[in-house]
Amino acid sequence: MSVGIVWDERYAWHDAGRASNSPWAEPYPAFDRPESKRRLFALVEASGLMDHLVRIPARAASEAELGYFHTPDYIERIRALSEAGGGDAGEAAVFGPNGFDIARLAVGGCLEATSAVLSGRLDKAYALVRPCGHHAEPGRGRGFCLFGNTVIAIHHAQAVHGVKRIAVIDWDVHHGNGTQDAFYDSPDVLTISVHQDRYYPVDSGGSEEKGEGSGHGFNINVPLPPGSGHGAYVAAFERIVIPAIDQFAPELIIIACGFDAGMSDPLGRMLCYSETYREMTRQITALASKHCDGRVLICHEGGYSPTYVPFCGLAVLEELVAHRTAVDDPLAAWYARVGGQALQHHQETLIDAIAKGVQRSR
Repeated sequence: MSVGIVWDERYAWHDAGRASNSPWAEPYPAFDRPESKRRLFALVEASGLMDHLVRIPARAASEAELGYFHTPDYIERIRALSEAGGGDAGEAAVFGPNGFDIARLAVGGCLEATSAVLSGRLDKAYALVRPCGHHAEPGRGRGFCLFGNTVIAIHHAQAVHGVKRIAVIDWDVHHGNGTQDAFYDSPDVLTISVHQDRYYPVDSGGSEEKGEGSGHGFNINVPLPPGSGHGAYVAAFERIVIPAIDQFAPELIIIACGFDAGMSDPLGRMLCYSETYREMTRQITALASKHCDGRVLICHEGGYSPTYVPFCGLAVLEELVAHRTAVDDPLAAWYARVGGQALQHHQETLIDAIAKGVQRSR
């Protein structure tokens, strides 16, 4: 089994500004800092797992490729702001000098990973890119995201490689609004988002948002209540995600992989830990083996704990390559015993209600 990884040092050079501009708050760097991604890549190297991975060089996406999703005016605005020293792409999407070029490099890293998998050179690929992309919209950036990395990768898979049916599972703690909106009327892309209920964006991600027109039933949201842990996420996969993907039978599965549902994350209020991500990856790879010759693409999204993201990411990569390193998550045993990890009654009631709604809409 051949698995590739994308990482470019320039991803760490993206400047997301400050967390607060209030005159009453001491200036502090934005939560979206490079440490979590850089330390993840460092742990992959230190663990020896890199011996089981293939490096995929990143490249800058062209403006035509950005245009798969974004408007020409928006692309030009980001370029101009970048050349002027930076700015805000729309809503909480701050970037500094060279932000345009680094964001293009993030998109291009996902495209190269997509091509490596769909050309048959690799079975699976993990694009460890920055900035993230699942909140970006055609004409504005949102929530640390400048360009829609995953959305553009899907269009690339369709336009360049002729793939018709693609399933996207987004387990970032925030709703994947940009990906949902891009394919809301499409029956060819199954979009599934498992996220914290009404967290960000607060006005999207409800279970009633099921797609429209010919795309009705092909958008699935699983808004879990704050405090959901391993049991709730596994139940959501077993009762909603797996049946939906089985029915859809995709030719490619993409994971929008955020680790901000992890217990240590400053921006999430969930209880996931490394074994949660390992189990979700195991289930997705099993579905890929069943439906699409094992083809899986992972595009890195959020995750803002520099000390814990590396262990969650390593668990995902170990599962992709089917190889366990000597690294032990030092917090896993503790996190597994924290109250609330088991599936709670109110969580089960919600998950079952969503599952029944998905069955009716399909």
